[in-house]
Amino acid sequence: MSRAINLNVPLAEVTALCGRRKVPISAIESLLDGGTRVVLMNMDDTAIVARAFKSKIISKTARRVRVFSRHR
Repeated sequence: MSRAINLNVPLAEVTALCGRRKVPISAIESLLDGGTRVVLMNMDDTAIVARAFKSKIISKTARRVRVFSRHR
């Protein structure tokens, strides 16, 4: 299991749940086709979020927003 989960849930809903459950977020981003990709700090936190949103987990490959870096 990975610390990253793709969810068919708005970003605000994911951050709200993590706040209520005191689950720290390592990284979070919106997905191109809707939903949210969230990376948690450890596997225990990932399990908490996965249980809370088990019917909303995106199991197929999700298209992510391309990130551009200005550093070379």
